[in-house]
Amino acid sequence: MKILTSKSLVVALAAAGALSGCAQWNQMMTNAPAMMVGHRVTLTGAQEVPPVTTSATASGVVMIAPDRSVSGAITTTGINGTAAHIHEGAAGANGPVIVPMVKEGDNKFVFPAGAKVTDAQYDAYKAGRLYVNVHSAAHPGGELRAQITDK
Repeated sequence: MKILTSKSLVVALAAAGALSGCAQWNQMMTNAPAMMVGHRVTLTGAQEVPPVTTSATASGVVMIAPDRSVSGAITTTGINGTAAHIHEGAAGANGPVIVPMVKEGDNKFVFPAGAKVTDAQYDAYKAGRLYVNVHSAAHPGGELRAQITDK
């Protein structure tokens, strides 16, 4: 029979506590709500359909959570944006507006509180078939665009 010294007893108890903590952590994370993941987007005229020649750019973060909620913001440079939206459409194709954004100041668009996508639109997002774009007076169909992917 092996006798534990006080030092080895402390180490054994610390290890047991750590393992117990891991189990509690895993249980806590299993029961935690799904987290939103932000997708950085860089919008350019070259991604529009058809492509637009422009020196304007935009960038930001779009977050679509498993509960279908949408949040984030787009900041523009070199463009007087008139509107911004999420559209449903694969790369190289145009599609309908599904989530409008709200202009906040001269060069920023944000999603309104409570913005959500439907189950079918969430499936399109998971498949890479959503994009965000910014419209201008010079290009009412869209001047800047970026696909939103969960990759």
